[in-house]
Amino acid sequence: MKYILEAQQKVSMDLLIWTQRFLRYKVTTLSNRLVKDKEHLLKNLEILQQDITITTLDKTCKEIRNCGLIGINTYAQPLIKLYYFIEKKDLKSIKEIDEELLSDFLLLETSTLSVQTKKNYRIALLGLFDYISKQNKDTYSFNITLKINAIKNNKSKLPTYLKEDEIKKFLEAIPTFPINKTIEARNKLIITLIIYTGIRVSEATNLSTKDIIKDGKVFLLNIRGKGDKSRVVMIKATHIHNWLEEWLQIRAKITNIENQLLFCNQKGKALSQAYIYKNVENILHYIGIKKEKMGAHMLRHSFATLLYQKHKDLVLVQEALGHADLNTSRIYTHFDKDNLSKAASLMDDL
Repeated sequence: MKYILEAQQKVSMDLLIWTQRFLRYKVTTLSNRLVKDKEHLLKNLEILQQDITITTLDKTCKEIRNCGLIGINTYAQPLIKLYYFIEKKDLKSIKEIDEELLSDFLLLETSTLSVQTKKNYRIALLGLFDYISKQNKDTYSFNITLKINAIKNNKSKLPTYLKEDEIKKFLEAIPTFPINKTIEARNKLIITLIIYTGIRVSEATNLSTKDIIKDGKVFLLNIRGKGDKSRVVMIKATHIHNWLEEWLQIRAKITNIENQLLFCNQKGKALSQAYIYKNVENILHYIGIKKEKMGAHMLRHSFATLLYQKHKDLVLVQEALGHADLNTSRIYTHFDKDNLSKAASLMDDL
């Protein structure tokens, strides 16, 4: 179905309507493998067919992401920021949005972001304006390219991670950190799994009861990672046995648990990633550790950094973290004291 290119009095409103249509289209085409609440997803799809504000659009996309359609975030956040950027411009027509204007937007909004995030912004912009070009009745084409070689890494940022002594401090704090008894075992169990195995937060929240298997003195976790790729990680039973037993007893009293999720709230729904991030942040504050990034993903970086420091094996890091490309794992060589020492001693014997 095609639509009138410009139907509103303000360019920003036209852009909002097109963005809303495009995001609804993306919801129907993205992989829904991790969707946990289909009914809630359908309700939010209905909202995307209504006349809504940019605030409601932002909220709805976050709700859709929490349903398990994680990929929507790649498109929603850049396009919502684009709306606010365009709203401040004195444009007379949506046709004035061109390559130069979008390049300015990318420069302002992504200057401190990683190269991958910049690429995600580019993907979102190209997707939106390609969609508008194909779906408008005026057959107007924007011809946006945003050449990839224009996206440069302005600042090489190393991942935020906990040092070995900080990891020990964090692990010691997990049992003593004060928390509501009803959710204590669940929250401390999931955080322990992440720090000891390096799994992604999304991988932890999507575990089902059949994905955790006792094998002697260890538990094996069947992980469904990015791109629907599977791997197995291992954790010693002593690290999680008590919390797992306690949580399973509490979980047994909860009805209508979605997809037999291992971790859920009192309504049987999946835990959000933001909730896990907040719990990790609270523990870090509790023990007086402050980092640039305080979320749960930092635990994955900490695990990977320590793993490389101890074994100097990139393939091991790749396999443990489920990276498709070995180059992705190379970032964890960023603090290799042995190699740095060799470089520092190069001139000593001259």
